[in-house]
Amino acid sequence: MDGVFLGKHLNDPRVPWRHKRREMMAIAGIIPVVKWLAKIKQLSDVSCRLCKRAREQRDASTENLPEETYGHINSAFCDGMATTVTAAKESGLYTLSQEEEFEQICSRESLTEKAAEIEKTISVKEHERERYDFDPTMFYEHRFWNRRPDGIVINKNHRTLYILECKQSSDRNEDFLRAKEDDANEQHKSIIEALKAAAPEWTFEQINFVAGRRGAVVEDDFYNKLERLNVQAGKRDKFWRRMCNAYAKRMT
Repeated sequence: MDGVFLGKHLNDPRVPWRHKRREMMAIAGIIPVVKWLAKIKQLSDVSCRLCKRAREQRDASTENLPEETYGHINSAFCDGMATTVTAAKESGLYTLSQEEEFEQICSRESLTEKAAEIEKTISVKEHERERYDFDPTMFYEHRFWNRRPDGIVINKNHRTLYILECKQSSDRNEDFLRAKEDDANEQHKSIIEALKAAAPEWTFEQINFVAGRRGAVVEDDFYNKLERLNVQAGKRDKFWRRMCNAYAKRMT
């Protein structure tokens, strides 16, 4: 992230000190999640406590729990946080499919049919096994409609639909941008493929906005993606500032 914006956020007297403190801990990589506590020899088991609690509440197996890292508990892959994280994604594909204008792209029935075929080619992950065993017939359809990108943009004039996804990653490695781009594309691959199969006359693209947990944002990459979305040049700086501030607040 541009140091000017991060410094401005940290020096803003309106930002509570506890938020600044947590943000600086996130940037330094010392948020007291289990993985970090194990690193300093305070705990030995790195399993996610939130996932364990959520599985115990529904009498599910607590074997093969994921590691509790800062990234994990801030994602929908954490069983204990999934409802909170996904509820924040207001522009869901399912909601859009209920709108009349979606019929101009394809019917919900056609998309569901194509999606189920594509979802069957994607393996069932360990944390999904319980839901699959409960209803294997409907599992793939439900999994598709439970995929929630962070945003959807429709350009009717160009007959193009964009799937938007925002990701945060450890930026301690130089290739963090490429790695998270690959993760995001894999996450919503079935959405893109199903839409292409159901509406071949339209164009479907995914655009990912990636920021590092220590504040890194690749400015050229961000501006290039705004250009792909046909955002007017005069408005891109405003989007850049808002995005930097949003990511800074998200770390708190």
